[in-house]
This record gives sequence, C-alpha cells and structure tokens, in this order.
Amino acid sequence: MGKLFLVPTPIGNLGDMTFRAVETLNEADLILAEDTRVSSKLLKHYNIHKPLISFHMHNEHRKLSEVISKLKSGLTIAVISDAGTPGISDPGFLLIREAIVNNIEVNCLPGPTALIPALIQSGLSAERFVFEGFLPPKKGRIKRLENLIDESRTIIFYESPHKILKTLNQLIDFFGPERAVSVSRELSKIYEETFRGSLSEAADHFFHHVPKGEFVICLLGSQKNNR
Repeated sequence: MGKLFLVPTPIGNLGDMTFRAVETLNEADLILAEDTRVSSKLLKHYNIHKPLISFHMHNEHRKLSEVISKLKSGLTIAVISDAGTPGISDPGFLLIREAIVNNIEVNCLPGPTALIPALIQSGLSAERFVFEGFLPPKKGRIKRLENLIDESRTIIFYESPHKILKTLNQLIDFFGPERAVSVSRELSKIYEETFRGSLSEAADHFFHHVPKGEFVICLLGSQKNNR
C-alpha cells in the first residue's frame, strides 16, 4: 500500500511553506493539485519536480478510483490545494474517506489555513467557535442562517469578493446591524486588511472600498444566554 499525504500550502506568503511540506512533496511519487497552473508556480519556487495532475471539485468523483488504484499499487501521493489545507472548503474529503475505507494510510501535515489567523486576530472569543465555510449560494442558504441565530460560539464564514456585500447585508437581516464582526482579507499578503466593528459598519466599509481578495468573516456569537 502507498500513502496519502494532505499538504497545506501558503494562503499568500510563500514563506509560510514548511520544511516538512517541501520535503513531503519532494518524496511523493505524484502530486494532485486543485489548479495545476497555480501549483506549478509554487513547486517551481521550491524547485520541486514531480508529476502533477489536476484534482478538483469538478473531476474528483471521476478520478477517485484511479487515484485509489495508484495508492494500492504502492505510490505515495500528495494532495495540495491552491491555498491552505486540502479538505477545508477545498477538494480532499472524498479521497480521504475512500482511502480510509481501503485501509490506506492518510497523513495530514499541519500548516496554513485562513480561518485560524483570522479568528485569532479578530479580537472575538477563540475558545469556542464554529466553522461554516462558504454559505450555500442559493438552496439551503436561508435555512443555514436561521439555524445559526442562537449560536453562542464565534461563527466563521468564508466568502468571495463579489459576494461579500450580499453576505454582510444578509447577516444584518439575521443577526442585527450592531452584532460585532471582524472581516479579514488577503491574509498574509501585502494588502492584508482586517476590519473590526459592527455588521452595519462592515457593510458600509466594503460598500465604499472595492472588495478584493478572499474573505474570512468572524461573527460574534449570540449573547442572549450570557447575560
């Protein structure tokens, strides 16, 4: 049996790549990448020369059995996403589950992910939190927000630049304009920004400042049971 490695990659600053991550990619027989064009730049930067094939949300079902067969034949395979840890709002879960079913060893390296630095620097409680990732684009979106109304833990969402205003305004509808929030973007990059304030202030800020980059929203949990 081969081994499956989940290798986190930098979310912006290439200096966040760990020694172990580079070592693991150099030792792999094959690397699965979310976008080979993005990953090729990273691998070139670290002088890593390994076979690279695409493995993303649109082809992972089709390629699953092929990858499992390669692992069963004894290959060591590493999975990387465009940024962060595979399996967290990125491809990886289906392959991990199938590898476990087939008694293939799975190892996930510690490393970069956007939600933890955004949470820590938000100023909101990091002792207990719930990660919601990306909200459903349409079906199930309202139900998901309704289920979070009484959530007392800090709530973390991911969002894209073209939907950030819509999401902030929806959060106002469900949680009220005065609910505290921290919105981080471009984490670890040159133009990194974290806005802290109320939901209404955040919506106003990003209405007047064109949203760019990927966003992490950290929302204060319900305080009604803490009074």
